[in-house]
Amino acid sequence: MNKPLDLITIGRAGVDLYGVQIGGRLEDMGSFRKYIGGSPTNIACGTARLGLKSAVITRVGDEHMGRFIREQLVREGVDVRGVAADPERLTALVLLGIRDEEQFPLIFYRENCADMALCEDDIDEAFIAEARSVLATGTHLSNPRTEAAVLKALNLARKHGAKTALDIDYRPNLWGVAGHGEGERRFVESGVVTAKLQSMLQLFDLIVGTEEEFHIAGGSTNTIEALRAVRKVSDATLVCKRGAKGAVAFEGDIPDSLDNGQSGPGFPIEVFNVLGAGDGFFSGLLKGWLDGENWAKALEYANACGAFAVSRHGCTPAYPSLEELRFFLKRGVTRPDLRNDRELEQLHWSTNRTNDWSTMRVFAFDHRMQLEQMDGYTVEKGGAFKRLCLEATLKAQDGQPGYGILCDNRIGRRALHAASGTGLWVGRPCELPGSRPLSFESELGIDCGGLEEWTRDNVVKVLCFCHPTDDADMRTEQEETVKRLYQASRRNGLEFLLEIIPSKVAPVDDHTTAQLIEQFYTIGVYPDWWKLEPMTTPAAWTNTIAAIENNDSNTRGIVVLGLDATEDELAASFNVAASYHLVKGFAVGRTIFGNVARAWLKGEMDDMAAVTEMARRFTRLCKIWDAARNAAKRN
Repeated sequence: MNKPLDLITIGRAGVDLYGVQIGGRLEDMGSFRKYIGGSPTNIACGTARLGLKSAVITRVGDEHMGRFIREQLVREGVDVRGVAADPERLTALVLLGIRDEEQFPLIFYRENCADMALCEDDIDEAFIAEARSVLATGTHLSNPRTEAAVLKALNLARKHGAKTALDIDYRPNLWGVAGHGEGERRFVESGVVTAKLQSMLQLFDLIVGTEEEFHIAGGSTNTIEALRAVRKVSDATLVCKRGAKGAVAFEGDIPDSLDNGQSGPGFPIEVFNVLGAGDGFFSGLLKGWLDGENWAKALEYANACGAFAVSRHGCTPAYPSLEELRFFLKRGVTRPDLRNDRELEQLHWSTNRTNDWSTMRVFAFDHRMQLEQMDGYTVEKGGAFKRLCLEATLKAQDGQPGYGILCDNRIGRRALHAASGTGLWVGRPCELPGSRPLSFESELGIDCGGLEEWTRDNVVKVLCFCHPTDDADMRTEQEETVKRLYQASRRNGLEFLLEIIPSKVAPVDDHTTAQLIEQFYTIGVYPDWWKLEPMTTPAAWTNTIAAIENNDSNTRGIVVLGLDATEDELAASFNVAASYHLVKGFAVGRTIFGNVARAWLKGEMDDMAAVTEMARRFTRLCKIWDAARNAAKRN
């Protein structure tokens, strides 16, 4: 069936605030991490990561949390045409914690929340007709208004030949049969809930739930009896999740034992966090189901995706990419705590990054020492000038993709903060200017704990003056410093850019940069970005790119630095670099702002003239780069 969407999910959308501390009470949590949540939202993201074209129908508040959900869905590649902003209601919130392997306390904040205002008017027939399948979740059958919306979507799906699926997703307190403090509780008997579910089950081709969820759907705490009760009212394939025992599928009559159902291989992993595991499971199951795989293969996908989820912090962030899933299925489990499997975690990180930065036109004004040495400089003037640099960047960008800045926090704090949310790529330096051995700006702290305060769209940038001929002590000290910063970046969910300039230390040849790159990979540093000085020979570029790709095929790429070169010199280096696909663009500073800064600081140029001139120079470099790249593509 050739349709533009593989899947539309309908129902809950909220923000999960996950306690960072593990092993304590929710009462004692000191900090939280923010993720998108809600079964339909999680599943849409999980399937999108596996290559399906997914969409969500829901409502979010017309406020910060609602915008966060929408923006994150877009970053995950999920179609958000069905996500409406409700001006009268707030986005749902959930507070969650990880106490131990069996206790996962959570509190739902869903009183009159936005997604429970979903109604029939939110269901567009043309949109439903675009999908090969529609998935509903149980919570939205608990309210007459949301139930009517779900019914309309399901009937339209069947009208247009789409498959339908149900995640029973039974949350007793969301049905009003358990209290607010019982969010963790997964089963409470209720004849009303059973009757409501059974009135809907005939509408589905696939029904998925835990044993307890089938107990509520079938009206019996005997799993076989419950499954048979469901079978009486539905011809759907029933998939029963059994925790550590995996899952089983039943296409026809229910046998006397769950062990007689169709099953797929399981995975011996450590249970760290069961919250969201079912949504990860369903994502893998849908991948197999919609791809036409047999149930053994579909359940293998599902079990593997569930294994990732239970081994990591958070729900959606834990789910694998398709490349990661394939790697895991081929290689298998090497250690049961998957979140500590370094090879797997690097693949997880590098294949789930969001935003398209295939082109990088970066205005680098993170310079501190060079600016401080100019006549007329003061801290106040320095900060004001960097705001002008940002204005020039935005003028050149003009709403187009592929633009960025490098800006420091010490002098350029106001510009750095103003850049957040503009659509620019934002790199932020950590090194103490000119330091060798490498040391950090004091704001970072001895243990790099200052990164916790950084906004999530900042990229950690560090410049290391190093050379393959460095003595053992210098090399060890600098590598340990870089690795400490790299690991802190990963802990805080920040991308990492490593800049190396060997020519300032000793002479270079065609192998110098490649050797340094190999050294950093050897100690376990996998930069998202490399910032490198321009190389003049094809051999040097070939060696450098081979060193990167042999170690990390999923790197973001390389940006070329300027070193205060003239425009003609940069044009020549761009013509060479642009022919290599791994080079995504440039990061140039003093060529753009140097003379302007000197004149402005001495009062010889006003603000408008400074912005205009820097924007002109930056735009000119962007055009030179784009022309070089286009010429390389033609050749």
